[in-house]
Amino acid sequence: MNENSSQTVKEISDDKEIKKSTLGKKSLETPKEEDLSFENKDIPTADSSSSRKNSDFDSAGFTQEEFASLLGKYDYNFKPGDLVKGTVFALEPKGAMIDIGAKTAAFMPMQEVSINRVEGLSDVLQPSETREFFIMTEENEDGQLALSIRRIEYQRAWERVRQLQKEDATIYSEVFATNRGGALVRVEGLRGFIPGSHISARKIKDDLEGEYLPLKFLEVDEERNRLVLSHRRALVEKKMNRLEVGEVVVGNVKGIKPYGAFIDIGGVSGLLHISEISHEHIETPHNILNVNDQMKVMIIDLDSERGRISLSTKALEPEPGDMLTDPQKVFSKAEEMAAKYKQMLFEQTDENEDLITVSDEN
Repeated sequence: MNENSSQTVKEISDDKEIKKSTLGKKSLETPKEEDLSFENKDIPTADSSSSRKNSDFDSAGFTQEEFASLLGKYDYNFKPGDLVKGTVFALEPKGAMIDIGAKTAAFMPMQEVSINRVEGLSDVLQPSETREFFIMTEENEDGQLALSIRRIEYQRAWERVRQLQKEDATIYSEVFATNRGGALVRVEGLRGFIPGSHISARKIKDDLEGEYLPLKFLEVDEERNRLVLSHRRALVEKKMNRLEVGEVVVGNVKGIKPYGAFIDIGGVSGLLHISEISHEHIETPHNILNVNDQMKVMIIDLDSERGRISLSTKALEPEPGDMLTDPQKVFSKAEEMAAKYKQMLFEQTDENEDLITVSDEN
């Protein structure tokens, strides 16, 4: 090989080395700024649908309705008078801390735990227990709400009492105290009052404490917070179930008024009106009767709605005026005269039925 060709080969080899060296240097150099440039329009937003793998909401974990319901569950717009579900998470000396899903735990004072008397919070509540609570107040400056169970029980107690009154039910309740006017009882947790005039004549008021009495409702007024009951009326109704018009009963005179006398017949009082003492005119019952007198009377009317029993001795007189001249004659022939009275009532009933039948035929 001649010198020129040898030189040519060396030059080519040197050129290759130069190119290799140049490429190596380029790979170590920092890229120019224009090589890292980008267009802002090419960057998707964080919520862009193109960045999601699946834009079909039907295949998501919940529907839009469920999502709305979930938001409603965490609505913090609590108002006084609302009922809310809450979970007890702490019992403290003065009350209970309740989680109702608000920003701050709600508080229920000790006096709001029940409508009934309780020794402590643990008598009604247990930690982790979930139940319904009544919101009493707006949030205070700390964002805390005041709750109550007593208010819920109070409302439901009045609803129950109104229903019992509507049904004219007889209830039993324990007398927990007495005062000058009568006796105090509790009905569905509410305090009720029995006037002295509606306590059985056979009961001594001061000895009633701790005794259970049958009672009827006289007044149920939530607005005035008045619950008035009658022991006498309950007894009268019970007694009435065993009595009938025309029956002769033995009683004692318990009180005398210008308009008549009250006769105790088996623990309930019946009225012997002045007009029912005798066929003869009487100026005042005091001229004929005395307190504690024992006598026979006949039942002429039973008014279960008002708890009244009407009595008569006039219907037992063999002769008009016998109650004035010979009361013992009246009492000895009482059953005989009562039988005649019943027969008269029976005949009057038949006559009335015949008149109704004729009227219907006409």
